[in-house]
Parts: sequence; C-alpha cells; structure tokens
Amino acid sequence: MESIVVKLQEWLAFYGLKVVAALAILVLGRIAAGIVRRLLRKVMTKGKVEPTLISFVCSVVYVGVLAFVVIAALGQLGVQTASFIAVLGAAGLAIGLALQGSLANFASGVLMVIFTPFKVGDFVEAGGGVGTVEEIGIFSTMIKSVDNKKIIIPNAQVTGGVIINHTAEKIRRVDLVAGVSYGDNLDLVKKTLEEVMAAEPRVLQTPAPKIAVSELGDSSVNFVVRPWVNTHEYWDVRFALQEAIKKAFDAKGISIPFPQRDLHLDMPKEVLRVIAEEAAGT
Repeated sequence: MESIVVKLQEWLAFYGLKVVAALAILVLGRIAAGIVRRLLRKVMTKGKVEPTLISFVCSVVYVGVLAFVVIAALGQLGVQTASFIAVLGAAGLAIGLALQGSLANFASGVLMVIFTPFKVGDFVEAGGGVGTVEEIGIFSTMIKSVDNKKIIIPNAQVTGGVIINHTAEKIRRVDLVAGVSYGDNLDLVKKTLEEVMAAEPRVLQTPAPKIAVSELGDSSVNFVVRPWVNTHEYWDVRFALQEAIKKAFDAKGISIPFPQRDLHLDMPKEVLRVIAEEAAGT
C-alpha cells in the first residue's frame, strides 16, 4: 500500500499540474472565444452586415477558436496532436472539395456584403437576371423581375460577371432618338423638341437636356434627345416623352419617315418603249 500511495503521489505530482493547466486553458479559451464572438458581432452589426451572415461568421469563428483551445489543452496533457491536426486537415480538405461550389457562393456572398455593389431594393442586371433585389443571402441572391418572377442566382454567378446597377445614382439620362424626313425644317424640329422637354415637369433643368443632330441616315435625319430625370421616374418619363414627341410632330406637320429605298431599273430601250406605249394606251 505504501508503494501504491507513493506512486499515486508521484502520478498526481506529475500529471496534476498538467490537468489543472489543461482545464485552465479550456475555461479561459472558452471565455476568450465568447469575447471574440461578441466583438465580431458588434463590429459587423455596426458595419450593417446582413444578420444571416453575421450569425454564420460568428459561429464559424467561435467553433474555430474552440477547436484551437481543445488542441492546446490536449498538447498540455502530453497528447501528440500532430496526427490529430493532420486528420482534421484531411477532413477539411475533403469537405472543401465536396462543397467547393457552395464555398465559392459563400465567398462571393461575403465579398458582396463587404463591397456592396448593390443593396436590397436596387434595380440591377446581374448573373443573367434583371429586376429588383429582394434578398442578398449567404449563398444566393434573390431578384424579382419586372413581370413579378422570382429569380434566384448563385452568388458566384453574380460576382463572376458584369453587374449593372440602374438605381445606384439619384439621376439618370434618358436616351431617345427622333427621326425626321429630309424635307423637314431642322430648326423647327429642334424647337419642337425643346418645347416638349420644357413641357415635361419631371425633366431636370440641371444638367440641361441635350438635343442635336446625330446622324444623316438612309431615310431620315436623326436627332438625339437626352434629358436627365430622377432615377425613380426614369421609365415613366421615357414613355411620356415618346408619346409627347409623336403628338408634337403631328401638330407641327413634322413627318417621321419610314425606311425608303430608291429602285433603279436598267432595261433595254425597246422594252421601255413597249411599256410606255402600253401605259399610254391604258
């Protein structure tokens, strides 16, 4: 019994401090993981990051810190953690390969939250979809089209292409083309277009509308009409201006020509003579 007691004392003396140190590492590590999670949540909340992404990132960071704490505690007890870390690394690699598409979407979602190329409520063209952004998720973005369809696009596809945000700025330019015939008075056409712009109250005076001859086409003289409007009124003003221009041209007798082609027939004189005689006879 005395030898057993001595050995127990020796074992306690040898391993007791290590066990206490390991427990201290676990307790302090858990407290530290909680502090890190709270600080990260506070920072991301102040940065107006999406709540779903905040919860996900905080959970991942918390679990990662706890895993590091557990490995440190095992090392304090004398457990060889190299093989354990290797197994975790191999498992992480396998999971990463299996979920590479989802991880790509997640990484793209994080980048979109950080750089904010658009926000909920913006009208965008992205990832092959066109519409109003309804939700920016961790793995996908939901867009509602103009005809009320729900379009769900993977985030990797959104960030992998061109993103056009139509509502990023407060004002937009309406680009219209008005074609008139070569016989119309160009000064009258320009004055008529200016009157149409002045009569539309939603057209901004600064920047001033641009009206100019842009092209001498095959069948028409083309005027560019470029007024500036508030972004949320873009489509209403565009439709209203096209209708107003047509009505103003009709009132002023300005014609909007159809495509025309001149046809020249190269025929023998005898054939032309016969045609002329038949036409004269009729």
